[in-house]
Amino acid sequence: MQMTQIIGGAADDMSNKRRRNVNVAVDDQEQQQAVVYKKARITSSPTSSAASTCGAPAVPATESGVESDAGRDAHWTSLPDETVLGLFNLLNHRDRASLASVCKGWQVLGSSPSLWNSLDLRSHSLNSEMVSALAGRCSNLEALKFRRGASASSIVGLQAKGLRELSGDCCSQLSDATLSMVVARHANLESLLLGSDCERVTSEALKVIAVCCPKLRRLCVSGVLKVERDAIQALFQHCKGLTELGFLDSHTIDEGAFGGASSLRFLSVAGCRCIVWSTAAHWWSKLPNLAGLDVSRTDITPTALMQVLAGPELRVVCALNCPVLEEGSNPVTLPSSKKTVVLARFTDVMEGLDALLSPSNWKEEAGSCARSRCGGRARADSEVAKWTEWMLSHAVLKIAECNAPSLLKQGIAMMLRLVQSAQEDVQERAASALATFVVVDDENATVDSARAEAVMNGGGIALLLGLAKSCREGVQSEAAKAIANLSVNTEVAKRVALEGGISILAGLARSRNRWVAEEAAGGLWNLSVGEEHKGAIAGAGAIEALVGLAFKWPAGGEGVLQERAAGALANLAADDKCSMEVAVAGGVRALVRLARFCNHEGVQEQAARALANLAAHGDSNGNNAAVGREEGALEALVQLTCSNHEGVRQEAAGALWNLSFDDRNREAIAAAGGVEALVALAQGCSSGSQGLQERAAGALWGLSVSEANSIAIGREGGVAPLITLAHSDFEDVHETAVGALWNLVFNPGNALRMVEEEGVPALVHLCSSSRSKMARFMAALALAYMFDGRMDEVAVGLSSVENNGRTVSLEAARKLALRNIDAFVQTFFDPQSLTAAASSWAGATLNQVAETATIQEAGHLRCSVAELGRFVAMLRNGHAVLRSCAAFALLQFTMPGGRHALHHAVLLQKVGASRVLRTVAAAATAAMQAKVFARVVLRNLEHHQAESNTVVALS
Repeated sequence: MQMTQIIGGAADDMSNKRRRNVNVAVDDQEQQQAVVYKKARITSSPTSSAASTCGAPAVPATESGVESDAGRDAHWTSLPDETVLGLFNLLNHRDRASLASVCKGWQVLGSSPSLWNSLDLRSHSLNSEMVSALAGRCSNLEALKFRRGASASSIVGLQAKGLRELSGDCCSQLSDATLSMVVARHANLESLLLGSDCERVTSEALKVIAVCCPKLRRLCVSGVLKVERDAIQALFQHCKGLTELGFLDSHTIDEGAFGGASSLRFLSVAGCRCIVWSTAAHWWSKLPNLAGLDVSRTDITPTALMQVLAGPELRVVCALNCPVLEEGSNPVTLPSSKKTVVLARFTDVMEGLDALLSPSNWKEEAGSCARSRCGGRARADSEVAKWTEWMLSHAVLKIAECNAPSLLKQGIAMMLRLVQSAQEDVQERAASALATFVVVDDENATVDSARAEAVMNGGGIALLLGLAKSCREGVQSEAAKAIANLSVNTEVAKRVALEGGISILAGLARSRNRWVAEEAAGGLWNLSVGEEHKGAIAGAGAIEALVGLAFKWPAGGEGVLQERAAGALANLAADDKCSMEVAVAGGVRALVRLARFCNHEGVQEQAARALANLAAHGDSNGNNAAVGREEGALEALVQLTCSNHEGVRQEAAGALWNLSFDDRNREAIAAAGGVEALVALAQGCSSGSQGLQERAAGALWGLSVSEANSIAIGREGGVAPLITLAHSDFEDVHETAVGALWNLVFNPGNALRMVEEEGVPALVHLCSSSRSKMARFMAALALAYMFDGRMDEVAVGLSSVENNGRTVSLEAARKLALRNIDAFVQTFFDPQSLTAAASSWAGATLNQVAETATIQEAGHLRCSVAELGRFVAMLRNGHAVLRSCAAFALLQFTMPGGRHALHHAVLLQKVGASRVLRTVAAAATAAMQAKVFARVVLRNLEHHQAESNTVVALS
């Protein structure tokens, strides 16, 4: 017996059920497969390789030196040098090097110093091979960004002696020795920014920086455990121009070491613990040029805050997420006459930002005309504004990561304001903060709807999509991450699609930057949850891009990119039309490759889910058979059912379930060890999730369509675990488990095993108690198979069987089964209607009986000729209960409107069912329900005969 849900396939024997893993239920996390990316990652590069998102400026023919009439015939070698340099400038370092190899002239232009004054290598490992390739172009390099301490040691190999700005992320492995070597080779450094937990860096390295980099103007280091006095003093002693200093998330800082910091204009100690605020406030309030102070995420006291506000030049203090200030019983009262802007939870942050970021809002003190508004004061205000944005973007990102309440009131407006900054780093961090802020539970992919919709209503979607179109890969990556997280919310997803976000993400998915492609794939994964977006995603060419990701980076990294790409393809494959496009784009091969060769469990799970969805359309396209034909596909899925990860086992079993609808696949799965693997899976999943139980039983149901497989399942011990699953708490598991058992007991040997394993009480319980009509129906039919006489031939001469020391009476089991079959059938007719139909063949009376008796879901079941012949044989059985059950079953299989009703009618005509049905309908001694159900079946057969004749006549 075969069962189909919504869509189905063909099979000739036994029964089966197709699961369709369509992502339509918004509240079903298993189906929805939404993903969120809470952990902040700042990645960027100077330019983008995604041509679709960063176009070159148009060059008029008159400017290029090529006449408009002849331009269409101009050869690329005739392009002016300025035009070629303009093209080079729109590419990242990889594509510049590639383009420079076109010819000798372009090789010279590609090495132009103006193209290589900055590099962002955060999305790459700076290994010896890359250093060797870049070294010849980096003699004039001025700015460099890198990621991870392991890359830092290779920086000296670039021979960029003129390096002025160095920025590193994820520096937890950066040591004093490596850092000292780097700064010793780059004496011209003016800016050094080291983020993300520099726990191995000590004050000794800070002293080396001070000695080796006397031109240093800006230093910010995160995570140094202890910043000692002599290190701070050395910095101000040797670096006379040091104006900006940041020690973020340090344990201790010597607060009294700032006495000689006369040049210092900006200081950040955000996240620092164990500060003695009485000492710090005393010294910092005396700094003559201090214009900006960041004390966010510290335990600064109101008294200390008031003291530092007395600083002579202080313009801004950032005090976000400071518990002592925010949670005190007495609110902090700021002096009304002070010009210093305080950015805190208890102030109007947006008003303060307007004052800081709009120079026209600054007012001269009365009588002060010492500096021109167009001169030094304007420059000073600009520096304050830039530092405030930079520092505030750090603060909101850190606070968003810990989901602190400080952001709940004004956070979204702050972040949207920072997204519009002219500073690339600020844009990145603001976008990353938005991506993080909307997530309230990253483990369970939970996004706060109110926050997400507030971002949308504040114009955030348009701003983020604008950033995603940037030529800067770091900005693209963080904007795509924010769009992905926001798109978990269905209303936001609609706005993203409406504003062209799908095309933008599809373009980014083609990026040669791994991080950009990864975040874009995540966005497409979340958007593809919505049925209304699948067609647009396919139309934007995203399917080809997603398939390409499986081949572009097949096994590198942590597998996150492949997981997101496979997840998006899985959602798209749930749509019939999109599933064909996935196959045409090479998706079958790509997904099988991931399932076979990738060891990342998330990738395996999503690849298996995608293959399951591709195979779910067997009656409308050839993907089911195509997956089975792909080399290694079935073997890989069988192997994945043995995974240690429950999600992988579940999706692999689901894929095998769907693939078993194809006859060749079904036999190939068995040949690949599928019977043994799935029996083992069923034996171990009784305490697993509903999805795992359902798919394990369903896959066995699918394999058992073949009688040879059915016998093998019984021989391997598959009956007992299916009986256990029939006791599951989930009614969907009832259906799949009893469906598999129904198939198995078609074989008399398995039927006897069922009795031995105490399966009769389990089926009786389902038949009488399950909330699922289908489970009750199939349980009744399985019991009818067991006791229609064929099992007696196997157990001939035995009145009982031995089971683990217990004697089970076949006769007692038969009586129990027949009694419950009869009780089940009686629940589907009304005695008055039945009596009326027994005395009349009128259509109205038969319709009334049929309406009460029909189980709509049974219309998805497809029987073989052997099974229908067995029910016809039951109509002649000596036991009235079995005759009634057989007639009731044939009624379900032939009801007009049923998916396979016409198929069943044709097969019943072949086995001569009409004659037997007429005999039952006219028998004086037959049970009333058997007689009436037989009449309904005869009427159904006549209906289908007339329907077939009409089709033939029309053809």
